[in-house]
Amino acid sequence: MRRKMMFISSLCLAPLSHVLGVEQSYSHVMFDDFNYANFTQAKENGWMVRTEKGHPGVKGATWWEEGVTFHPHPLDHTNFIMRLTSKTDGTSVNTRQTQVCHKRKYREGTYAARVYFNDIPQYGPDGDGIVETFYAISPLVAPMDKNYSEMDFEYLANGGWGEGNHALFATSWETFQLTPWTKVNQHDASIRSLQGWNTLVLHVADNTLRYYINGRLFATHGPEVFPEVPMSINFNLWFIQEQLVQNPVMRQYYQDVDWVYFAKDTLLTTHQITQQISSFRNNRIEQYDSVPEWSPKQKDYCSL
Repeated sequence: MRRKMMFISSLCLAPLSHVLGVEQSYSHVMFDDFNYANFTQAKENGWMVRTEKGHPGVKGATWWEEGVTFHPHPLDHTNFIMRLTSKTDGTSVNTRQTQVCHKRKYREGTYAARVYFNDIPQYGPDGDGIVETFYAISPLVAPMDKNYSEMDFEYLANGGWGEGNHALFATSWETFQLTPWTKVNQHDASIRSLQGWNTLVLHVADNTLRYYINGRLFATHGPEVFPEVPMSINFNLWFIQEQLVQNPVMRQYYQDVDWVYFAKDTLLTTHQITQQISSFRNNRIEQYDSVPEWSPKQKDYCSL
C-alpha cells in the first residue's frame, strides 16, 4: 500500500532550519538556484550532462556539453540562470541537442521548476519541431519493461504530435519500445503560447499524477502510469526529426531554467513553492539537497 502524502497547508518565511523543521519528511528537499559560473561547479552538486548519442531527437545528433551554460538573469544580475542551447541546419551531423540530469533518487512528492520557453529561435529560420522540457525518467531496461517510469512536461513551440502551434504536453509513461514504435502512456495538451517564464509543478502521490502550469491544473493521470521505480530529474532541448525545416541555414534555440525544486513525500501548491524559493534566497542558500539516496543506491543516469 502506498503511503499517503503529507500536504503542508501553510509555510512561513522563517530561517531555513525552522522551515525544514515543520515536519520531518519535509526535510527531504532538493533545491538548486543554478548560480554557477560553469558546469564543473554544477557537477559538484550532482548534475550530469548528456554526451551519449541516441533517442530522442535527430538520429545521430550530438548531445552537446557546451550547450549548457550559466548567465545572469536579464532582470536581476545577482541571480544566475541555466541555459540549454540547441541548434541544427537540418542534418544530423550538424545537429546539437542538450540534456542535463540530476541523481536517480526521485519518485513520490512534489516536482517544480521555473522555466523560460521560447517560441522562436535566437537566429535562423523558424519552424522546426523543437521540444523544451522538464521531466523525470528511469532507464528502459528492456522494450516494454513494465517497471519503466517517466513523467514529462514538453513544450512544442511549433507544434507537433497531432497538435498545432504552441502545445504543452503532459505525458506519463507506463512503458514503450522504439522498434516497432509502441507506447503505453497517458497524455494531455494545453494549446496556447507559453512564451516567457512559467512555473511547472507536478504532484506524484496516491497513484495519481497532477500537472500544473502557473498554478493551474491541466492534466491528471491515473494508476496505470504511476511510477514504480526511482527517476532522475532532467531538462533537455531537442528536435523532432520528422519536423525539421528543409533549409540549410543554421538556426539556434534555447530555454532557460531559473530554479528546480523537489520535496519528497510532500505536496505543495505553486504559491507555497514560490514562498520556499523566496525563503532560500532570503537566506542566501543557492543549493540544498537533503533527499536521501535511493536504497539500494542507483547509478547515475543521463540518457533516453
